[in-house]
Amino acid sequence: MKSEFMARALVLAEKARGRTSPNPMVGAVIVKNGKIIAEGFHEQAGKDHAEVVALKKAGNAAKGAALYVTLEPCCHQGKTPPCTDAVIASGIRKVVLATQDPNPLVAGKGMAQLKKAGITVMHGLLQKEAQKLNETFNKFITQKTPFVTLKAALSLDGKIAAADGSSKWISNERSRQRVHEMRDAADAVIVGVNTVLKDDPRLNVRLAGKKKPKHPLRVIVDSKLQTPPDAHVLHSHGGEVLIAACHDDARKRKALENEGATVLILPEKNKMVDLKELMKELGKRETVSALIEGGATIFTMALEEGLVDKVALFYAPIILGGSGRFSLAHGEGVKSIEKAIRLKDFSITPIDEKPVKLFAENVLIEGYVSK
Repeated sequence: MKSEFMARALVLAEKARGRTSPNPMVGAVIVKNGKIIAEGFHEQAGKDHAEVVALKKAGNAAKGAALYVTLEPCCHQGKTPPCTDAVIASGIRKVVLATQDPNPLVAGKGMAQLKKAGITVMHGLLQKEAQKLNETFNKFITQKTPFVTLKAALSLDGKIAAADGSSKWISNERSRQRVHEMRDAADAVIVGVNTVLKDDPRLNVRLAGKKKPKHPLRVIVDSKLQTPPDAHVLHSHGGEVLIAACHDDARKRKALENEGATVLILPEKNKMVDLKELMKELGKRETVSALIEGGATIFTMALEEGLVDKVALFYAPIILGGSGRFSLAHGEGVKSIEKAIRLKDFSITPIDEKPVKLFAENVLIEGYVSK
């Protein structure tokens, strides 16, 4: 088994990030006489799977070749025919997999079919990398709820806003562009109504360069339907707007629906929308991944309910002060972002060589929630 061939397949799969839901990202390369003769990746749900794309390119040359694929080939009829049938018919002699498909409809059955047809099957090559690539799919396909990432911009003392509630802008332009990339990869972005009332965000995707953005579903957790009908999120280009409430008001609901929003009335928990029920509803909509962007109330609820799978924290070299459970500095805090105590010429030393990414003067720290 050659890891460079699987590494290439992983690179190919990554090209479709944010475009394949509810399917996984998959890449495939066909190797003959030690050289890649064809390759492909799954572009989006409903289109050919990676193996089929590569096999079509290879044609008759696939006979006797080896197929390197990042995920076990499917063996069931979905929007497209089973990939195992195409692999068997092509004359491929060996299939090397990175990881087994966690989908209960596959889960080893694809490998079994290939072996039954006399094809040599090997798996586990770059398995960890392949599983990380599809971490969102792996959760969704087994639990039917989205993989949730909590994203926040913080001051060095752990504040997500100044004393007046303002948060524009704690992070710098490079960090904000990274957030747009995260939105582009997510199926949904979630905020609380206080974020809408204070920041009036659009919650769409604005990417630098020529890449066409993919706008996520925009979800507002708004227990009492306080979202203004003239909010930017309702009048900017982007994905569908879903407003989750637990206290219905026919007049307010009608006003929001007139602006194109979908209003979803959910059960209440502690006088707020039950976030677990919201995640179940998003799962029914085939929302594979969700990005929670604030504010503090939603962050706290999601963490306390054990809904967060991953955190992405952008730290900026400023100190806001003020009280709070997670505050480094105490007191009243600065009144606005403009009055923040700013740092310069700072340095960062990774502890235990943990991943630390620099975005100009901001730091992105990512990690997974231990469950």
